[in-house]
Amino acid sequence: MLPMTLEELESVRKNCRKLVTRRAAISGAASVVPIPGVDIAADVSLLANLLPEINERFGLSPAQMEEYNPQMKMLVANGILQIGSRAAGKWITKELVIQLLKKVGVRITAKQAAKYLPLIGQATAAALGFGAMKIVGNQMVDDCYRIVKNTIEESGKLPPPDDRSAPPSLPS
Repeated sequence: MLPMTLEELESVRKNCRKLVTRRAAISGAASVVPIPGVDIAADVSLLANLLPEINERFGLSPAQMEEYNPQMKMLVANGILQIGSRAAGKWITKELVIQLLKKVGVRITAKQAAKYLPLIGQATAAALGFGAMKIVGNQMVDDCYRIVKNTIEESGKLPPPDDRSAPPSLPS
């Protein structure tokens, strides 16, 4: 369900940012493992689970969106198009996660190189892994926030939906 007020939306954003930080810490820890590829596999797995969870918390998972009335679906779809998000409101695939990680590719490459230097390299790799995950995760949170905020604002201009099973119009 979409957050109904800006206060609820802010609460969801705050909780999602905490979630991103926790997952980024796991990514940073996985970066310390000196086995090639373990950290990248961990990042892909973490994001493949994190991004759908963020979508769901904001009410933007594909399954949730199917339940919305036609007016609400249109508002959400327009919001996604305006923001240009690659992951909000979409099914998250391994390929999509890899595309998103490529956006922070320099950090990922530096992380791979740094982890082979004793101690300081592992600390650097952990910091870069944490930072890359925070960038991708927080970008998703910001995109979802803007989409839902626009939807809340625009829905205040619509007449109430005639379908009682659909979510009510959101107040502005």
